[in-house]
Amino acid sequence: MIAAIIDCGTNTFNLLVADVHVNGDYKIMLNTKKSVKLGEGGMPDNKIAKKPFERGIKTFIELLKIARTYKVESIHAFATSAVRSSLNGPDFVKKILEKTGIIIQVLNGDTEAQYIYKGVRLALDNLQQPILIMDIGGGSTEFIIASENQVLWKRSFDLGAARLIQQFQPSDPLTPEQEKNLKEHFRDVLMPLNTQLKKYQVDTLIGCSGSFESLADMIKAEKEDNLPLENTYNFDNKDFKKLYQKLISSTEAQRRAMPGLVEYRVDTIVFASIFIRYVMKRHKIKNMTYSGFALKEGVLADLISGKIAL
Repeated sequence: MIAAIIDCGTNTFNLLVADVHVNGDYKIMLNTKKSVKLGEGGMPDNKIAKKPFERGIKTFIELLKIARTYKVESIHAFATSAVRSSLNGPDFVKKILEKTGIIIQVLNGDTEAQYIYKGVRLALDNLQQPILIMDIGGGSTEFIIASENQVLWKRSFDLGAARLIQQFQPSDPLTPEQEKNLKEHFRDVLMPLNTQLKKYQVDTLIGCSGSFESLADMIKAEKEDNLPLENTYNFDNKDFKKLYQKLISSTEAQRRAMPGLVEYRVDTIVFASIFIRYVMKRHKIKNMTYSGFALKEGVLADLISGKIAL
């Protein structure tokens, strides 16, 4: 059966179309995304502002039309931080239902983290030692400590890149003082993560989705590696550190000219790279791998296993 999964994130709306066989195999037919910036201008007031609200409705309808060209037989839609934390999030869900007949399931942070883990498991084998999974969204960031067969701990924090930008209002370029304040904020908010990582010996960070994808694309572009980015990518620490130093001193105009960086991540990539660098240094994590599979692929895993009805 051909199924569509629509993930309504804070920065991007993502569409996955796959031919799914319960307790069998699957084939991904389409994996695409559109920039929406649903949290733009509204996060301080816990509201989706008017223009992003309208943009979100329009983009959802566009993705739905694309999905239906594949003659999909089931459609599964989910929303995360921007919708769940906004006072008018229910209005957004209601408007989508009125216009399309599709019910969007608004995920709490715990369920979102669980789906991210399942997506990573679909992409990566041999997760025998405990690993730390990190998914930086626009509104929230999910952390999962996991081994091969189980989640050991998971939590969602309101530390999305777009939310941080609206909260800290950085200059262009970011100043050392602003970088210091940001790291102090991470230290304070992430105390629960710090406590858990003292229990487990984690030496590998699995980074999901947009920011990690952009960092990998930028490193590949720097090396003149023109092959498409696959579902996994192992970072070289020297490459990441070099790119990090370049990003934190860059202006918006300079980032727009950087090969491999998509336009809609020009404003968030600096905060994301500081966040990643902080977590790796704070917890002495040696290895970093990108996983192209995350939330929507976790939903796909549940469709394959029959936990979600097609």
